[in-house]
Amino acid sequence: MWPPPRTRSRGPGTRTAKGVSIWDTYAHTPGNIANGDTGDVANDDYHRYQEDVALMKDIGATAYRFSIAWPRIFPEGTGQPNAKGLDFYRRLVDELLAGGIEPFATLYHWDLPQTLQDRWGGWQSADTAEAFADYAGYVAERLGDRVKHFFTINEFHSFVNMGHQGIEADIGGGKTVRIALAPGLQLPPAELNQVRHHSVLAHGLAVQAIRARGPADTKVGFAENIQSPVPAIDTPEYVAAAETATRELNAPFITVMLEGRYTDAYLADAGGDAPRFTEDELQTIASPLDFVGINVYRPGIYVAPSEEPPGYREIPINASHPKMQSGWHLFDPRSCTGRRARCSRCGARGRSSSPRTAARPRTWSPRTAGSTTVTG
Repeated sequence: MWPPPRTRSRGPGTRTAKGVSIWDTYAHTPGNIANGDTGDVANDDYHRYQEDVALMKDIGATAYRFSIAWPRIFPEGTGQPNAKGLDFYRRLVDELLAGGIEPFATLYHWDLPQTLQDRWGGWQSADTAEAFADYAGYVAERLGDRVKHFFTINEFHSFVNMGHQGIEADIGGGKTVRIALAPGLQLPPAELNQVRHHSVLAHGLAVQAIRARGPADTKVGFAENIQSPVPAIDTPEYVAAAETATRELNAPFITVMLEGRYTDAYLADAGGDAPRFTEDELQTIASPLDFVGINVYRPGIYVAPSEEPPGYREIPINASHPKMQSGWHLFDPRSCTGRRARCSRCGARGRSSSPRTAARPRTWSPRTAGSTTVTG
């Protein structure tokens, strides 16, 4: 399949059809976005989706990965669903299918309902993870007759680390560029690690909810922008060092989702700031998958082997390193192609022959009061 890039749909006047998200709040806060721009219109896919699908047909696209806005389905995050919001996605999917384009739906592309940020502190609370699973199950139930592939969450690293503390992206020569996203928090390490845990727990609970409420042939996975270490030279020793670095640098997200455990090095490094979790939660986080999406934008670090823990050493990026148009976007084709470092256990849990019947100590169940079982 050849899909064009994913999108979050927006359009003028659509506030009547969706609730406020943390990105609405963030973008409308002076000083957060250059030139005071907002996403109120953006690509206006809400009104122009038929034109967009026609363009996709013209270029020969056979698949389209789009994002569903949580506050468009549940304006308050939980409770009564919004029939108009669901109807929009039905129309979009029907248009795609009529054009011979396979829909791939992403359930979370960072636009958390603002009400949940205000009520629970957003991803700082496990309640948000439970609410996300309810929303995911509802969408799979209502769109599963049309959509056969669901991504639970897009880019944990981005919305968690950049949204709850901000990052300093290395651009070479000892210089960095600060990147911050909604909700624009700067949490201390212990609270950030707990947000990380809640995000992967939300993924695991959503997988179970989709399995429980979607059609039997529904496929589910996630997409992550992994930290992508690149071996400084292409030898088996350097590649092995990059593989070790890949596993450890992605320990809070893709590694725990595929292995069902936090690495010893991650927990030791966090010390007293390590997240609180249970063994049941780890098994939920590692619920069997049908696919895994990997987004790679740039080389994360360059590495060489080392006899000292953790088995690799970082090679500094120089100031003359090639860049794309954005200052943070370092360029190196090896981060995406060739003998790039691989997560040696990728897909291990996705090979389960019967994921829907695998035993789970902790399972998703819908909320009782105002649950997503309310029909729209």
